[in-house]
Amino acid sequence: MDQMNASNPDVKNVGAGWTEGNPEEVELWLQVDEIFAKVNMLEKQVNDVEQFYLANDNSSIVKDKDSDKHLSSVKKQQQHDTSCREAPASKRMQELMRQFVTILRQITQHKWAWPFMKPVDVEGLGLHDYYEVIEKPMDFSTIEKKMDAKDGAGYKNVREIYADVRLVFKNAMKYNDEKDDVHVMAKTLLEKFEEKWLQLLPKVAEEEKRRAEEDAEARLSMQVAQEVAYSNKAKDLSNELYEFDVHLKNLREMVVRKFRKMSTEEKRNLGTALTRLAPEDLSRALEIVAETNPSFQASAQEVDLDMDAQSEYTLRRLKVFVKDNLKVHGRSSEGISGNNKDKNENNKKNNSKRRREICDALAKTAVKRTKKLSNL
Repeated sequence: MDQMNASNPDVKNVGAGWTEGNPEEVELWLQVDEIFAKVNMLEKQVNDVEQFYLANDNSSIVKDKDSDKHLSSVKKQQQHDTSCREAPASKRMQELMRQFVTILRQITQHKWAWPFMKPVDVEGLGLHDYYEVIEKPMDFSTIEKKMDAKDGAGYKNVREIYADVRLVFKNAMKYNDEKDDVHVMAKTLLEKFEEKWLQLLPKVAEEEKRRAEEDAEARLSMQVAQEVAYSNKAKDLSNELYEFDVHLKNLREMVVRKFRKMSTEEKRNLGTALTRLAPEDLSRALEIVAETNPSFQASAQEVDLDMDAQSEYTLRRLKVFVKDNLKVHGRSSEGISGNNKDKNENNKKNNSKRRREICDALAKTAVKRTKKLSNL
């Protein structure tokens, strides 16, 4: 068994000729790595779909072009449906408003309504504590202006107007003593107003219930549309993954047919070369092993990698991967050759620590990755 010590990243002898390979072999394994990269991307998208169904709300949904396109078409349809609903709803609201205006007119035309028609003249009447007692002043002229507003600042429904009319009288009753004429006038008009409001209230409640049901129906429609979109996405991803599985299986069979088995010397040289990889490259190399080898194990200090126990498929992938990354490492090494000795020693220690962390992490994920790709 070859042992790859994670604390020894500076093995210098790689062995001559192990990285040599014909162009056809190199091209094949580059295809394999490319397919695995695509599979990883598809797996992420599958996880996105799973998160959609597991989430309690839509905040974690990850969009893609297909689902966005589908949802966009659904939103357009919903906008059309909303427009169709708004026309009769607006007509019903206008009728409620007309009936409420009739009630309001009856109240404002009462002989005792005059104190409440305009804002309270706080300064003229010397009511210096008025704003300390009354938090939100209200009068009928202010209500009328808000009812006529066209810039979106007006009342949204009849119940909002009702609340302000009550506020007119409640303010007067709150500020003035019970025996004061204004208090008595406000209390009398409020009682008359409440009586008339109770006659209109059933129609108001019915309209509110109807609008709530329509809004709930619209939300449900959007939720169903999202589920359909992600269901279709899941099916498409499943088909793509199946195609990649077939492709990978064919490539593996091609390896067996076209390429000879790796010799013991080549395996030993490959194991030695792995120790020269940068931490991030070593991480990927160990992932390659973990993807297809359920017996892969790791400890806190070192990784025991039995090269003889690896499949020819895994060994060939490692060979191409290590070859490419050592070339890159060689070029980058030339650029940092002027660093001082202390800095190099620190880098070596950091690299060793990082390698141990990578090995620990990969040991935990190896089983999961193996299960996902066990049918390849």
